[in-house]
Amino acid sequence: MTPMEGFLGLGSNKGDRAAALKAGLCRLEGLGVRILVVSSVLETEPVGCEEQDLFLNQVARVRFDGSPEELLARTQEVERLAGRVRSRRNEPRPLDIDLLLFPGHERSDSPPILPHPRMWRRRFVLVPLAELAPDLRNPLTGRTILEELEGLLEGEVRPYNPGLRVEERSGQ
Repeated sequence: MTPMEGFLGLGSNKGDRAAALKAGLCRLEGLGVRILVVSSVLETEPVGCEEQDLFLNQVARVRFDGSPEELLARTQEVERLAGRVRSRRNEPRPLDIDLLLFPGHERSDSPPILPHPRMWRRRFVLVPLAELAPDLRNPLTGRTILEELEGLLEGEVRPYNPGLRVEERSGQ
């Protein structure tokens, strides 16, 4: 089987968020997912359920020798090992890993749907993806990641600075 190369989105807003992202990447590698490069970590507002803590998000370019279904199963295992329990949509989570975009493996008929159907409306996905692959094109529109970001207003993103205290961030 030809290796799949593409992008995963990682997020955490419960517990030690930075440690969860780092451990998630390490566990993915332990399960045969080769991490090629990772974006900067961003701190972002929650989308879909605002009464939550802020997220840390990043994108990883990966290579995997298997099918999209196998990769999805491995990412869900890593989420489970991080303590994620799926009880309702958009709940706080120690780790969330989404299959974003795997050129040449587009599919809309069964999970995982590729590219991820909501990624094009999410700054917390497109900003770190643009850091890694600004000229990558949306296979649905032909537009580059940077072009997809133009005019996209949803969700504030900012560089994560672990040394900054919450009061300093909010200006208090």
